Parts: sequence; structure tokens; C-alpha cells
Amino acid sequence: MKTTVISITTTCAFVCSYFLGLAMDNAEQFLSVGCVVLLDGFFGVVAGVKREGFRTYKAIKVLRTLALWWVILGVLLSIEKSFAGTSWLSETVIVPFLIFQIVSALKNASLSGWIKTDLFKKILEKIDQHKETKE
Repeated sequence: MKTTVISITTTCAFVCSYFLGLAMDNAEQFLSVGCVVLLDGFFGVVAGVKREGFRTYKAIKVLRTLALWWVILGVLLSIEKSFAGTSWLSETVIVPFLIFQIVSALKNASLSGWIKTDLFKKILEKIDQHKETKE
């Protein structure tokens, strides 16, 4: 029994120390994902409070999203570290997520009244300049 507990503890310590080192080596990526998710979550909660009042489960959803994307980033970075030629992997998966989260943050900021609706519409028009507007 004692040997089993020591083996499990040692394995958990090894895995945790590996991911701690990975996170410290790539702290900027983890920080940028965290900042974007928390920015979107902040404006989402503010917009939600204005529309329907504070909902705890929606606020906790921000933390769940943050944890999920940190886990995904950690797995991607471990794959990059393990296999030569996969250094593009985290950028390919994470950058589109960051762009969508930033657009979502802008939308939530507009819904919460922190950004004027006209300004938000202009931002969206600049993003989609290649599309024809039908009026």
C-alpha cells in the first residue's frame, strides 16, 4: 500500500513539474490566452448584468473556458516540444481562438455600453471590408 501511494505521488509530481516547466518556458502564451479570456469574460459579465442581472454560472463559465484553453495550450506545447517540426501547432490552433475571443470581447463591450455601437459597427466593417454591403 505504501509503495503504491509513493508511486502515484511520484508520478503526479513528475507530471506537474513537467507542465510547470512548460508553462514557465511559455509564460507569454499562457498569459495572453488568460488575458483575452478574462477580458471577454469581464465584458460578458458586465453585459449580462445589464441585460438579465448577475448569473453565477455564467461568471464561472469564464473560469472553465480559461482552464480549458490553458489545458489545450499545454497539450499543444508538449506536442511541439516532443516532436520536431511541429512548432507551428500552437499558433495554428490558438491564434484563431484569440481572434474570435477578441471580437467577442468587443461585442460584449458594445453590449455593456463601454464601446459605442457605432464604433463597434465601424470595427466590424473594417474587419469585413472584402464583403459587399447590401442596403
